[in-house]
Amino acid sequence: MYDGAPAPLSRTRTFALSSALRQQSVDLFDQLKRTSLDGVGVSWETYGVSETAACALIESHAQDAGLETKWDAARNLIVRLPGKNPALPAVATDLHLDSVPEGGNFVGAAGVVAGLVTLLDSQQRGGAERELVHYALRGEESAWFRGPCYFGSRVLFGGLMAADFASPHRSDRKTLEDSMRESVADIESGQPGLDPARLACWFELHIEQGPVLIAWEKPVGLVTGIRGNIRHRQVNCRGEAAHYGAVPRWLRHDAVLAMSDLLVRIDEHWRVLLEWGEDLVVTAGVVETNPAEHAVSCVPGEVTFSLEYRSQDPKALDSFGALLQSECEQVGEKRGVTFDLGPPSATAPAEMSPNIVKLLEDICADCGTDFEIMPSGAGHDSSVFANAGVPSGMIFVRNDKGRHNPHETMDFCDLFRRQRFLTARCRRRQAARRSTGHEQCPHLGDGNRPHYH
Repeated sequence: MYDGAPAPLSRTRTFALSSALRQQSVDLFDQLKRTSLDGVGVSWETYGVSETAACALIESHAQDAGLETKWDAARNLIVRLPGKNPALPAVATDLHLDSVPEGGNFVGAAGVVAGLVTLLDSQQRGGAERELVHYALRGEESAWFRGPCYFGSRVLFGGLMAADFASPHRSDRKTLEDSMRESVADIESGQPGLDPARLACWFELHIEQGPVLIAWEKPVGLVTGIRGNIRHRQVNCRGEAAHYGAVPRWLRHDAVLAMSDLLVRIDEHWRVLLEWGEDLVVTAGVVETNPAEHAVSCVPGEVTFSLEYRSQDPKALDSFGALLQSECEQVGEKRGVTFDLGPPSATAPAEMSPNIVKLLEDICADCGTDFEIMPSGAGHDSSVFANAGVPSGMIFVRNDKGRHNPHETMDFCDLFRRQRFLTARCRRRQAARRSTGHEQCPHLGDGNRPHYH
């Protein structure tokens, strides 16, 4: 039985992608961009026409190459390359194809293209012992519907709730249920679509949505964990509207100043907690006064805003939530207002498999590639799989301006480097089998489930 220590593997040479597959990757990005209905950036809308068109494009390329494809009940696209030993659990990769409005062409597409081309590369080299599966998932982003995200991955494990289906669209107020029905998703089944035991491990490639790798001049980020978050989409602060010239300061119940007071206090707590070594990020936005009463001569009586905080530590999330509630009460008493945080949406933190992180470190060494070990501040579908018990790993690709905007740029050499990772991984497994006489990779335990401690 595997004892948790990295098994010794023979150093093998790295296989680069063929020039044809490289060109196919570049062409795919251009073709995907044309499926967007947005002329500024890309706007692949969750369960919308553009997201469906992007998935269909990937399906077409996979079918042309002879790969197996299917759509599950949630209309996730699944691409398969059968393994030589069908009894073994599969190695899976994924990424989503939805984007934020006017987003960039790489935030989801990089992983989808890399996963597809990895299967094509393995197919050209004769396949692998295990089945390779690539998921193009729906609805990872939270930008389109006022509810939790990860729709496509959560439905695989029966994780969508009635409140999710009732989430309204950001513009036309159409519910998620209506949009899923229009996309021919089978929302009636309500059953988990994936048995975690059928996956040996899960890999996700994603652009880094921050500036760290660019600043450190490192092409690779190996992710240790994904921060969980608590999201209050519409905090409501109620005071009392009044004429600003007639009401003195000490008699005002100004909702905007109360909100500002609260956020300054929260920011100071955040600063102190960071100095104490806590993992925490906080942000507020989407600020709106009541349009029925706001005016330049009026003390604002109502303001709504969003507030979100993230951490890899569940205790830090709980503690900060209690601190937020306490500050709402103190500011409310001081300024004569009330705060209603509204129902929160929560996503649990997730830990990436330490053994997979170690395996990726070894492959970086084989490739001669510098890397950085880092957490993910943004949420990803991999958190759903990790929390469902599937050993998971994430690779970041450095990406200049890669922060949900149409100006993000990516060096294609970095993407091809990532694709070589998975190729190198398969070669290392084959070398290990030859050297040990066993038919499974030492990193994948007894051939049925990985042993990660």
